[in-house]
Amino acid sequence: FVPGSVLPVLPSTLFCRYRSALKTIRLLRQNKMLMSAVPRVEPPLLPMRPIPVVVEEEEEREPPPKSPLRPSTSARSSSKKLWKGLQQLQQDPPFTKSDLNLLQLIKAGKEGVFYQARMTRGTCKGHSMFTCKISKEGVRLKHVDMEVSIMRKLMHHKNILQLLDWNATTEPYILIMEYVSYGTLRTFLQTNRAHLSADPELQSLLTIASYHIALAMQHLRSKMIIHCDLALRNVMVNKFPWEVKVAEFGLARDLTRMASRRSSRWRNPRQRVPLRWYPPEYFKNNYYSYKGDVWAFGIVLWEMQTFGTLPYPNLETSEQVVYHICMGHKNTNPEGCRPEILHIMRDCWQEPYTLRPSFTDIVCMLESIMENDAVSSSMFLSSSLFVRICKNHSMAFVVQKY
Repeated sequence: FVPGSVLPVLPSTLFCRYRSALKTIRLLRQNKMLMSAVPRVEPPLLPMRPIPVVVEEEEEREPPPKSPLRPSTSARSSSKKLWKGLQQLQQDPPFTKSDLNLLQLIKAGKEGVFYQARMTRGTCKGHSMFTCKISKEGVRLKHVDMEVSIMRKLMHHKNILQLLDWNATTEPYILIMEYVSYGTLRTFLQTNRAHLSADPELQSLLTIASYHIALAMQHLRSKMIIHCDLALRNVMVNKFPWEVKVAEFGLARDLTRMASRRSSRWRNPRQRVPLRWYPPEYFKNNYYSYKGDVWAFGIVLWEMQTFGTLPYPNLETSEQVVYHICMGHKNTNPEGCRPEILHIMRDCWQEPYTLRPSFTDIVCMLESIMENDAVSSSMFLSSSLFVRICKNHSMAFVVQKY
């Protein structure tokens, strides 16, 4: 009888334990629901309160509702609109073409026209007279922005035409630069050819001008900028030969802003380039580097010795010029050119391009020539003093005639 009496008691015990387990599970579920409701309530009520670690864990399991994020998103969008509005206000042009009084044409390029000009009212940052470049129709804004960026990077060098102000907001785009008295070096040499040819100090004068151009190009190299359009027409004259300034940076490239230094390898079939000043590796291998500017500097030396004659004067078409350069033909030796300058000229045209000197080398060679001129001159100046005078734009080397 005893064993049989245990059987009814066992199911009732298990049933009680089962009910107790259900009650415990129900209570745990209620507590969990209360805990899960905490992160959805606390952030709107206490936005400045640091989020506890527990809440971060809850957010990993269940993303918070999007509604608390809407105010911050709208605030960011409104702030962006406000910032864009401020930028538009700041981009209002400081001047337009109607504010300029164009006095004299300096040169007309493929992308812009240079004038001597002044403001119709007042001055431009204290300059009553200045040089301005007015872009032609079709010039893209990004090219103007790049030119402005490069010129701003080349500020405060005596042999680079300095940028004063610009309008890159409304067309025509305008760059205002420092004033130069005589326009381009090409025009100056052509205009004064008869007078200069009779000057016994002509070669010394041309050497000094070459030296200042080389100083400008050395500065470009130190800033990792390739000019890509170095020519006599793009060198301005304020006082010959002491104040000559490299200008026109419309084709220039800033390698620090490019993906790689090898990005100097470029060629845009739509972009017109000055073929007569370009090196053979550009036509053969689609490559232009700092040594391409060195090649162009050799052409500039040749132009100076020939009073602004067009390089390869006997070739008429672009195809003839490219073929002539690729075949290794060079310009003929200028009549009356001093041997030292002729040597530098030929070094600039070396092939392959790795054999060409750097602009630092060229500056040293030209300084050596000027020192020798100082020693052999009738003026009682030491060679070291002479070089310092050249660097400081003194007029003591020769009696200034131009």
